[in-house]
Amino acid sequence: MPESNNKVLSLYNKALRLPFGRRLFSVYGARQAPYFSTVSPIVNVLEPNHCKILLRQRKRLQNHIGTMHVIAIANGLEMAMGFMAEASIPSHLRWIPKGMELRYPGKAATDIVCTAMVPADAWKAGDLAVAVEANDTHGATVVVGTIHLWVSEKPDRPS
Repeated sequence: MPESNNKVLSLYNKALRLPFGRRLFSVYGARQAPYFSTVSPIVNVLEPNHCKILLRQRKRLQNHIGTMHVIAIANGLEMAMGFMAEASIPSHLRWIPKGMELRYPGKAATDIVCTAMVPADAWKAGDLAVAVEANDTHGATVVVGTIHLWVSEKPDRPS
């Protein structure tokens, strides 16, 4: 994979060359926003406009019926969106989340893959709707939704 001018993508690609590189990158990334560490995510795919995060089914993420708690899944979806945004946004822009809308069409009884993606031409100042989806290991959708971002020009820095 070619090197990128994007810091996040460059770091990810370098980590992939190391033993346990995905896990090392994921631990490092989760520490940037410590609440991400609560779900022990693994970044499986990170490329411009697309990210997939694996959440392993474990007791500490379960709800009272033994399935993965939707808030843990929302955490994974937000992390996927954040990494995707950092790996994608043009250098003259910045982003901040404005809200999240989620639906829960299925039960999360297995490991979960959280995906965030946007079209390549979506990065413009203004509102940006990021499609997010969580699927179980059988491919069934368990959570689907949108994370809304506000994208703006970076302010000029004094020289």
